[in-house]
Amino acid sequence: MIEVSKKTSVPGQKIIIGSLFSNLFLGILKLLTGIFGNSFALIADSIESFSDVISSVILFVGLKVSVKERDENHPYGHGKAEPIASIILTFLLFAAAIFIITESIYNIRTPHKAPASFTLILLGAIIFVKEILFRFVNRAGETHQSSAMKAEAWHHRSDALSSLAAFIGITIALIGGEGYESADDWAALAASGLVIYNAWSIMKSALDELMDVAPDPSVAEQVKNIARKVPGVVELDKCLVRKMGFDFYVDLHVMVNGDISVKEGHKLAHDVKNQLLKDLPKVKDVLIHIEPAD
Repeated sequence: MIEVSKKTSVPGQKIIIGSLFSNLFLGILKLLTGIFGNSFALIADSIESFSDVISSVILFVGLKVSVKERDENHPYGHGKAEPIASIILTFLLFAAAIFIITESIYNIRTPHKAPASFTLILLGAIIFVKEILFRFVNRAGETHQSSAMKAEAWHHRSDALSSLAAFIGITIALIGGEGYESADDWAALAASGLVIYNAWSIMKSALDELMDVAPDPSVAEQVKNIARKVPGVVELDKCLVRKMGFDFYVDLHVMVNGDISVKEGHKLAHDVKNQLLKDLPKVKDVLIHIEPAD
């Protein structure tokens, strides 16, 4: 009988929670500074930060589901929840970009005052903080092979880039003086393009995982190298690997001496599987198909 599901800790849980509260704090700070400093680029930036807060919640829930053990209704586990969470995050990014584009165009066509110079101080600090957050979360995503964590990391990077665009736009508006007030809004428009590009990149990666696109070839090579060293294995035929959440599932065709008994072939299949599970912690399960080498 398949093991009843149980919840386990979410990989990178502290990073995700820290990311959530940092986005909430920065979003409020940007909004207030944008309002009092007359900068729509900062207000647009705050909208992205608030969407990041929502995305962090979705990410946490998605990862919480994906790490649950398999059960009777989900014999392959709940790993698909992770790329699904990624796709939901990208829709939030697309929505935020559309809003920023709409408001930027409106402000470009509407005369307004230039932003206040003190907004540059906040933007400089935000760029620094967001780049640090990107590096921390992206490292966790690489460690756990998580597309959702990488999506969250790129939320931070896109936030840093949009803040950089706002910094450049406000600087141009302040230096240029009268007639350059809309540089701030053009910067917000440019930032929306970066958001859309990142959202599409993240969505493509998550869709690939949902469609069981083969992971990095190095994973299959590791599987083959380990399997070939098991005594009794003559050669390997097919090696198919797919990613499910944080884990990998392997289908492996092992070629053995055609004269051995069914019992010996069965034991050899278990030897190969046990060796793979031992040497590759990220491999959740292995399906072995025995074939005669001759």
